[in-house]
Amino acid sequence: MKHLRLPRLLVAGLLAAGLTRPLVATNGMNMEGYGPVATALGGASFAFDNGTAAVINNPATLALMIEKARFDFAVGVLAPDITATSPTGQRAKSKATAFFMPAVGYAARSGAFTYGLGVFGQGGMGCQYDGATWRGLGFNLENRTEVSVGRVIAPLAWKVSDQLSVAATADFVWAGMDLKMAMSGAQFFDLADPRSQQFGRASGGIVAGFNQIMQQMPAGTSVDYAYFNFANGNAFTGAAKGYGYAGKIGLLYRPVPELAIGLTYHGETTLSDLKAGDSKVSFQLNVPGMGRMPQTLAGEIRVRDFEWPAMAGIGVAWAPAGAWSFAADLRRVFWSDVMQGFNMAFTAATATSNGNFSGQTLNATLFQRWSDQTVIQAGAAYRVNREFTFRFGGNVASNPIPDKFLNCLFPATIERHLTAGLTYRFSESSSLEGSVTKGFKVTRTNGYGITVSHEQLNTQLMYSYRF
Repeated sequence: MKHLRLPRLLVAGLLAAGLTRPLVATNGMNMEGYGPVATALGGASFAFDNGTAAVINNPATLALMIEKARFDFAVGVLAPDITATSPTGQRAKSKATAFFMPAVGYAARSGAFTYGLGVFGQGGMGCQYDGATWRGLGFNLENRTEVSVGRVIAPLAWKVSDQLSVAATADFVWAGMDLKMAMSGAQFFDLADPRSQQFGRASGGIVAGFNQIMQQMPAGTSVDYAYFNFANGNAFTGAAKGYGYAGKIGLLYRPVPELAIGLTYHGETTLSDLKAGDSKVSFQLNVPGMGRMPQTLAGEIRVRDFEWPAMAGIGVAWAPAGAWSFAADLRRVFWSDVMQGFNMAFTAATATSNGNFSGQTLNATLFQRWSDQTVIQAGAAYRVNREFTFRFGGNVASNPIPDKFLNCLFPATIERHLTAGLTYRFSESSSLEGSVTKGFKVTRTNGYGITVSHEQLNTQLMYSYRF
């Protein structure tokens, strides 16, 4: 009966995990850890058995599984605290303060091989500023971002010998994005004017037509705002969606039973453009003698060249005789290959409401120029008795985002974490794991003089059943 119930459990878990909400990650756009066992150890995971979270950590650790099969179901709660302060001291606090993230995994052992399936939220960014704050530019414009990336992962691990295991995964990757972003006239002209373009660039027929309109307007005409808007209001999927694939390889070497060394490489994703059909771009002119003149264009937006970066990591785990065990990882995340710019292409629909802009395009790039990131993760576990194991650790990462290009809609600057967690085993078959992470506040000021502070409290809870 247990094996008959498992497919239903797995399908239910896959459906739940497939509805992963956008989340706010803390090692760049990555989570500080995947699975509560690893997260409680500062995110270290490359060289010891941490359950089916291995599929998103180091898949070679699946070969350490001694059970015939196991099923894991986890739920994470992410609680970011983000505030954006204008150059004049006005504060806007993000209303996005809780994100829920399910994950599910199943693995089975057959001889020297272990295989399975897992669904995990990889990471992302997100925040929401009310239109009544200064971020609404005085026109009640809500500002919101939700970026999420998730994976369905199929692993295969091979225990070559008692000392060596190797593994690989095939990953189906999906990405979703909502964006409501208001730019002041000065910010938009920085993109559109080739003599400026300090923070990005914009081109295309819409930009050319807009410049012509400005030349025909009376002296003193100004631009109140430009507003990009593609959002569907769905708590679980973004308006712009894209799909693709990736893969990982892993190796685990145990020179002696007490010591293990893990190596892994996660390949860069190959994703389609993130496409949102029901999108809008708005402008508003302030014309002397005529007042404010708003214009909204309807069409399609594509977010281009959005990819998740490659990562290389090495880890070590030491379990001497007794109650203590230790783990540490070092990883290098290659953000510079994928986060040089945030690229959008808007095509106005061929509708009469779009006027002379019908069928025209707007290509916009916001400079990001992220650096590669080094992350150090380490922790220790103490087994009190058969039922209880306590864990604690820390996570230190370099900040990949240059201050100049930090956008208050894309905060991902946390550098230091403290983590803790525990396991309670109900029996040899079932257990409950939990972790809590405190991401300490980081405050940065960007090239516009906007100050962004970000701190976070994350929790994870996982139930495991072993067969």
